[in-house]
Amino acid sequence: MDSKDLPLISAAEITPRAAYEERRQWLRLMASGAAGAALATWAGREAMAQAPGGGKLAKLPGARSAVAGSLVMDKPTSYQDASTYNNFYEFGTDKADPARTAGTLKTRPWTVSVEGEVGKPGVFDLDSLLKLSPMEERIYRLRCVEGWSMVIPWVGYSLAELIKKVEPTSKAKFIEFTTLADKAQMPGLRGGALDWPYVEGLRIDEAMHPLALLAFGMYGEVLPNQNGAPVRLVVPWKYGFKSAKSIVKIRLVEKQPTSSWTKAAQQEYGFYSNVNPQVDHPRWSQASERRIGEDGLFAKKRPTLMFNGYADQVASLYAGMDLKRNF
Repeated sequence: MDSKDLPLISAAEITPRAAYEERRQWLRLMASGAAGAALATWAGREAMAQAPGGGKLAKLPGARSAVAGSLVMDKPTSYQDASTYNNFYEFGTDKADPARTAGTLKTRPWTVSVEGEVGKPGVFDLDSLLKLSPMEERIYRLRCVEGWSMVIPWVGYSLAELIKKVEPTSKAKFIEFTTLADKAQMPGLRGGALDWPYVEGLRIDEAMHPLALLAFGMYGEVLPNQNGAPVRLVVPWKYGFKSAKSIVKIRLVEKQPTSSWTKAAQQEYGFYSNVNPQVDHPRWSQASERRIGEDGLFAKKRPTLMFNGYADQVASLYAGMDLKRNF
């Protein structure tokens, strides 16, 4: 049997009997040596079965991605945990603050301007962005610089699709992302946690990598406000703060932009911020992580993986670089 012979079914159709039959088919594939081709499909189905959305937001389905590394096999974090344990300082510095206060965020109308070193600058409204490329489901690990992690099924498409549309010039070496900063909607801006608006940046080749995701949803629904609605960046091999939320402006530039956390504490948060268990934060080790949802009495920390487990896909981006100096 070949993996293409497996029937495609939706999460809603996965009954206990159907799940049992799929497992039987998978075991037969294992025995026949054809399991490798079926693993991505299997992982996608399991994730959809185990990690449903909250059921309160608009549906946003995505086809399973064919991008290498885009469907990890780790058990997804529950929607409840992923939507209530957040860093989004614009809505407060406590992990529970964003879920409690982000209801003030208005996600329509919404526009994202793309400008700088491009041949075709433009302002894209949300509907235009949603139609720009087919939606895909990507199941990514998320590693926070604070030492905790999640696994989240995102919905979106490669950031490269938008970048190609605006036709970067030869001077476009970096990309700067600016997020919404509106005190009327974001109570956290009244404090001095950071210098607002929140700014992040990537090298152009990082941004063009197919795993760099422009996300509009998670768990088959549109993004909750507290998770960066209506559009955010997800760069799975970097620490979570590199994935800017609620983006309103993208600039392609010649010189390396200064990220908000780098500006706030350069000795602690470098521009690259790749997940690296060999380079500790000045105040704690990065060698292991606590997976949210695995908080039982006997739960052990997990060893952190180089590039968050995406080394096969992205290590070539940093060939010859000193990753301790360029942290």
